[in-house]
Amino acid sequence: MLFRCKNCGGNVVYSPDMGKMHCPHCDGIDSEKADEAGAKAECVNCGAPLEIKEFNSTCKCEYCGSYIILEERVRGAYRPHLVLPFKIGMRQAVRLLENEFKSRVFLPGTFLEESTLEEFKGMYVPFWMYDYGTEVDYIGKGAKVRVWAGGDTEYTETSYYRVERKMGIDFQKVPADASIEMPDDIMDLMEPFDYAALEEFQEKYMSGFYGEVYNEGAEQLEERAYRKAERDADSLLRETIHGYTSVVPEHKDIRMERKAVHYTLLPVWRYIYQYQGKEYPFYINGQTGKITGSAPVSKKKVIAYGGTVFAAVWMALSFLSGIMGVI
Repeated sequence: MLFRCKNCGGNVVYSPDMGKMHCPHCDGIDSEKADEAGAKAECVNCGAPLEIKEFNSTCKCEYCGSYIILEERVRGAYRPHLVLPFKIGMRQAVRLLENEFKSRVFLPGTFLEESTLEEFKGMYVPFWMYDYGTEVDYIGKGAKVRVWAGGDTEYTETSYYRVERKMGIDFQKVPADASIEMPDDIMDLMEPFDYAALEEFQEKYMSGFYGEVYNEGAEQLEERAYRKAERDADSLLRETIHGYTSVVPEHKDIRMERKAVHYTLLPVWRYIYQYQGKEYPFYINGQTGKITGSAPVSKKKVIAYGGTVFAAVWMALSFLSGIMGVI
């Protein structure tokens, strides 16, 4: 599937900056018309062969630059329930990285140069999102210790309490990414997203971006989401127990029941910077702008900086030595 402009025939893509479909060729707005091609491994626009990886749901034609949506991978069992459209465009994502790392004096000079931005890609990452109904039962023994002095005597009073809690918690849309290519710990760091902005899936949001179908099923990945919700339930429980010197748990039971699961696409920008034979990946939340990634250090800049500092110190010492000689 190709979203073709009704005005000029160019590839219409979704613009995060405008929040609308935009034709970069004639500047048309919401001028798209879906051109379906069926299950073909060739570009709908120019007929060139497409390089389609195992889990691709969209890809970019290397010959004409059109973004092609693979229809058989956004339908049936692979059709997402929800999508969170990109809110941050590429230019803004680049500026966010520039601002984040502009104070790093030893950053290589080629970082974010135009020639490296081919590796700056907007991607819809597949997630399973789980809803849980949770019940928590807790019993513990709390102690409050009071110490005071009377004359030369110090007194200690310890009071014991039965601490009991019964809680009901509803967890909605606990995420677990379903992409093998995207590191789980990095995707966890991309959180939180504002799920209030989730929309019913429409293919048009994928035009202009890369995408994947889920690599693993909801049952395979549920353990990660379950543990997240369980940890949060335990944290919420502990927040209700305060005012005691100490608490000894005697019984704790956290019961969780899955209510629903949603196949969802979430937006992430990825920039892979190549430096001295090593890859340095950076990830940006395509909705909030949150950044994760570690920048390399230019050894030449470190050496040059060290030489500059040494020269400045040497000149300062020479100046002082001259003054002392005059005195």
